[in-house]
Amino acid sequence: MEDLVISGWRGRRVLVTGHTGFKGGWLSLWLSALGADVRGYALGPHTEPNLFSALRLGELIEDRRGDIRDAQALLECARDFQPEIVFHLAAQPLVRQSYADPVGTYATNVIGTANVLEAVRQTASVRAAVVVTTDKCYLNREWIWGYRETDPLGGHDPYSSSKACAEILAASYRDSFFSEPAGARPVALATVRAGNVIGGGDWSLDRLIPDLIRGFRTNSPVHIRFPDAVRPWQHVLEPLAGYLLLAGKLLAGEAGFADAWNFGPSEDGALTVAEIATALAEKWGPPAAWIRSRSSEPHEAHLLRLDSSKARTKLAWKPRLTPERSLDWIVDWFRAWERGEDMRALTLDQIGAYSRLLQAGLEAGRAAEPGVDSPR
Repeated sequence: MEDLVISGWRGRRVLVTGHTGFKGGWLSLWLSALGADVRGYALGPHTEPNLFSALRLGELIEDRRGDIRDAQALLECARDFQPEIVFHLAAQPLVRQSYADPVGTYATNVIGTANVLEAVRQTASVRAAVVVTTDKCYLNREWIWGYRETDPLGGHDPYSSSKACAEILAASYRDSFFSEPAGARPVALATVRAGNVIGGGDWSLDRLIPDLIRGFRTNSPVHIRFPDAVRPWQHVLEPLAGYLLLAGKLLAGEAGFADAWNFGPSEDGALTVAEIATALAEKWGPPAAWIRSRSSEPHEAHLLRLDSSKARTKLAWKPRLTPERSLDWIVDWFRAWERGEDMRALTLDQIGAYSRLLQAGLEAGRAAEPGVDSPR
């Protein structure tokens, strides 16, 4: 797949932790389509069905199974492969699961991240690394405006605080080991914070879109815990495009990109849970429905927004999909899966369509710059 915006990946050796997960699966497929030599390191998929199997991803990339809490196995995987760049996505990603297993959540999200960074430090081939955290790493004061990368980190629940810890950990490694003159071997290390990512092929438990799809397919009204909560919703391809653009800058050695970055939706993407659920039900069709849950639930933030001005200004990145189009693509994906279609082909079609939107946006931006002629 030729991509004029996201380029330079052909032949690059890329290690992706968490390739059997939702975001990791989409990223690994995209990297493979761009010509990268990808090795994944992760536990097996946590659900059945799952995206890894639906995409037949094991036919395209090298699939290594292991736990990021196993420092030695992870180091051996990295040293044996000799990657040029590492994308770290493996995590315990669920808020409610973090209440059920806080120690396991910290072990995976904090110690696991330390193990990944140690593997980076001890693998001479690695020149850059992108550590994926979350928008929930911020100390959430329920502000009406978006959080910037310089705002304080925190987290009420174990998941959120574990990701704040991962951010602090990554910054420490960058300053202590990967920056000159402190580091013996400079590595361009960035952390990335995205909003609530949605898309086809997510079968995670206790997550809005998968829960809705499961209910719609069985004609069962879906119980929703916090329908009035506002979240920064975005299709999975939006932040992944940002990660790839950022990684290109890191590999090019450009100054100022080894830092923390937000990749959040436009203002129209900050919608309530109820708005997303209602829109998806309408697109799925009757008798799809949802109802407000009356059960007692652990704390979750009510309002969360991201400010992505830094990525817009320095990376020329911005969201390309409206919430409506994102939901259309989700329904198209799951309906095609129900019909038994080739899901790798359909997913690549969506990646290609998104890439064309990126290219068109870049060309439009160039045409609008002073002194740049519009295409005739």
